[in-house]
Amino acid sequence: MNDSSWGAPPRAGSQAGYWGPNDHGAVPHGPVRGAAPAGPAYDAPEAQQTRPMPIVPDVPAHGGNQDDDRGAARLGGPLFRDETFPGDTFRDGASHGGASHGGAFRDETSSAGTFRDETPSAQPPAAVPQNPEPMPDAPRPAPAPQKKSAGRDLTAAIGVGVGLGAVIIASLFVVKAAFVGVIAVAVVVGLWELTSRLQERKGVKAPLVPLAVGGAAMVVAGYVRGAEGAWVAMALTALAVLVWRMTEPPEGYLKDVTAGVFAAFYVPFLATFVAMMLTADDGALRVMTFLLLTVVSDTGAYAVGWRFGKHKLAPRISPGKTREGLLGAVSFAMVAGALCMEFVIEDGTWWQGLLLGLAVAASATLGDLGESMIKRDLGIKDMGTLLPGHGGIMDRLDSLLPTAPVVWLLLVLFVGSG
Repeated sequence: MNDSSWGAPPRAGSQAGYWGPNDHGAVPHGPVRGAAPAGPAYDAPEAQQTRPMPIVPDVPAHGGNQDDDRGAARLGGPLFRDETFPGDTFRDGASHGGASHGGAFRDETSSAGTFRDETPSAQPPAAVPQNPEPMPDAPRPAPAPQKKSAGRDLTAAIGVGVGLGAVIIASLFVVKAAFVGVIAVAVVVGLWELTSRLQERKGVKAPLVPLAVGGAAMVVAGYVRGAEGAWVAMALTALAVLVWRMTEPPEGYLKDVTAGVFAAFYVPFLATFVAMMLTADDGALRVMTFLLLTVVSDTGAYAVGWRFGKHKLAPRISPGKTREGLLGAVSFAMVAGALCMEFVIEDGTWWQGLLLGLAVAASATLGDLGESMIKRDLGIKDMGTLLPGHGGIMDRLDSLLPTAPVVWLLLVLFVGSG
């Protein structure tokens, strides 16, 4: 205790100091500095047997801030373990009378309290939460129904799709060689997107230069020399990837060249079948049928799945695809295939179109799921951002690439290669 707790003047009508005998046997006429603490009015012999306690006034001695510890009374409870509050009684039931509430004997207890080792009967009030939860039966406003969203900017997607369609049709029906150039550009950009994502997400460095050069050469070879030229260009591209990677340290060589060979097969080699379709006399019509059936399949899957889709097709690969969407893709593609084979492709029949449409819906769906698997492994949503509303070039080639060899083969079987 500091000096301010000593010799505090007693309040009127109360015995604030110790009035018992001092060390010389004399009874002083006022409070003595350093004397035993105030307590119940026992006689002097009994008071000498008590333990000395300092006086703690109930009013701050300095009259300042109550948080100041200089002479401030403790507001939350007794200052010492054997202190009690005002109005306490002795264990034998005797009242304090006019004794100061600044101190008490060890065997004293509050009139409403307990002994030192007992649990108090009154518990502190529970804290009131700042934001109480509403009662369970309280009426809550119904959540506003959320409108189904397509997940992409449809305006931008439609605009980009129309622009790409115009470029393809113009190059396809004006000069065939120009369309071969469009295929080669799409292949090179697709390879760039794929190798960039592999390096960013997996640290795999598939060599882009031999892939880009070999991929463009592969498309041209397929258009000029057919399937034989495409296979030769594929083999040379794979060999170039192996050699190119030897110029760097051997760490990671196997995974880099494996990714390079995979990229060469997945993008340029499959795209070469589109160039080979173009070599036929009605090559432009065959390519248009191929593109139209693939787009119709994707559109049917999207429209039916968005409106009626409830059962997931492959939730671990592509949660957005549904079985209802697959049925829509098959239905739309089969109808479009029957119309195209009957009215567009020479010597074609409607039943061939039904089979062609069924095969296109299956291959387009598998191709879409395959690319979704790659993107899920890489932890990305789109392969790129080159096409607003679509993503990247590879996000548009995902269903076209595996469908190209299927359409090429079935058209050769149905109507020949000429």
